[in-house]
Amino acid sequence: MAVLGVRLMQKVSSTLLFAKIAPHVIPAMDKAVHKLTRGKVILSAQMLPGVILTAKGAKTGEPRTTPLACMPLDDGASWLLIGSNFGRPGHPAWTANLLEHPDAQVSWHGRDIPVRARLLQGEERAAAWRQALAFWPPYATYQARIEREIRLFRLDRR
Repeated sequence: MAVLGVRLMQKVSSTLLFAKIAPHVIPAMDKAVHKLTRGKVILSAQMLPGVILTAKGAKTGEPRTTPLACMPLDDGASWLLIGSNFGRPGHPAWTANLLEHPDAQVSWHGRDIPVRARLLQGEERAAAWRQALAFWPPYATYQARIEREIRLFRLDRR
């Protein structure tokens, strides 16, 4: 039954309607549940692993908190973040924040962990993209609908 649920969610998350609604609903729900559970639960992580990223704003330098799906690497010592923006035009703001201020923090399973972000490029990006597609196939649909190349970041513990 869990496999059917995942497949259904993959189909739903590939739709244009989802791309229009999800960015306004999912992060707000994730932030609220994360706060209420003192960092122990991210609602969307019931389908995909997730972190709460806190990075300095690219323009303001003020802390910006963003719930994000992630792909854990190296047994949770690193994470891959995919700047898909639900397949909408324009890079998500958090990617600009990491480009400008790569030192950040993630909340992972209720623990705050300092990280350094690195934009992946070339063959390293290509290999990570293949992993991301195997992990969550809808990323291919997101990429097909937009002109920009989806940014991939590797976050490593500092």
